[in-house]
Amino acid sequence: MTVAFITNPNHIHHFTTGHPESPERLEATLALLRECGLRDRLHELEPRDATDEELSWVHPPAFVDELQRICDAAPAMIDGDTYVQPGSYAAALTAAGSTVAATEAVLAGEIDSAFCALRPPGHHAGPSNAMGFCLLNNIAIAAQAARKRHGVERVAIIDIDVHHGNGTQDAFYDDGDLLYVSTHLFPFYPGTGPPTETGAGDGEGANVNITLPAYCGDAEYRAAFEQIVEPVVRRFRPELILVSCGFDAHFADPIANMALTNAGYGDLASRSLALADELCGGKIVFLLEGGYDLIAVPWGVRTVLEVLLGEKPTPDPLGTLRIGDPPEISELLAEMRTLHGLL
Repeated sequence: MTVAFITNPNHIHHFTTGHPESPERLEATLALLRECGLRDRLHELEPRDATDEELSWVHPPAFVDELQRICDAAPAMIDGDTYVQPGSYAAALTAAGSTVAATEAVLAGEIDSAFCALRPPGHHAGPSNAMGFCLLNNIAIAAQAARKRHGVERVAIIDIDVHHGNGTQDAFYDDGDLLYVSTHLFPFYPGTGPPTETGAGDGEGANVNITLPAYCGDAEYRAAFEQIVEPVVRRFRPELILVSCGFDAHFADPIANMALTNAGYGDLASRSLALADELCGGKIVFLLEGGYDLIAVPWGVRTVLEVLLGEKPTPDPLGTLRIGDPPEISELLAEMRTLHGLL
């Protein structure tokens, strides 16, 4: 298996003191991959900036110009959560372009799969707004590049970040050729993503929100995948799968209260890869979104990469400790199966 890896050297210029979305989360990841020798076994892709045309496929030029202006005049806060520095625009531009580069390499058959270890993250960034630590919507831009430049007609985005990817949903809400499936804690930031948000117009039914209560762990996420994610993706039959991979549903994450382990993340990665193998010739790209524990994130990335390489994941030092009691979600999942015609 040829697995590609791409990262963003400009990310270190996007930082502010005391913020959870910090350079340390990516630097710790890169350090672990070097120490264990895993990075040496990956196909390194050259990072690049997104072009104006690529950005315009998701973000209106007026928004991009305003974002660059705000970053140039930084430091500033775009909202209560989202900071920018003078280097933030360059970091965001490379994160978006590098996601496109990885996606194009997979579509060209140069590699089997890819992991994009990039920041700033993107799934909260809407077409005309930055929010939730996100400036540009990396995965949405990559999906559009696949469709507009490479003739891909149907793309599925699976979002396993603990937060709903409201920006990704907004970008494709009326688009029936883009399937967006999100597993997320609800109610929780940003407050969007109830099951009833199923798409509009041509996109009706192509937006699937799987809302989970606090303390869901490996078994609950597995059930959500088996009962909803997998049958929905099979029904859609994508030509490419992109995964917004946030590690903030891990039990150790400091800003959420889910209970996934890294073994659980490995299971979700394996299930996503199996869908890609079954439906679209294995074409799959994982993209780092959230995740703020400096042990859970590096080991989560390592776990996903080992799955992509066809290897048994190495046990991580955090183990299987879970917080809270496991919730009963069978009735909740049954309601969502009914909503999406899966019964």
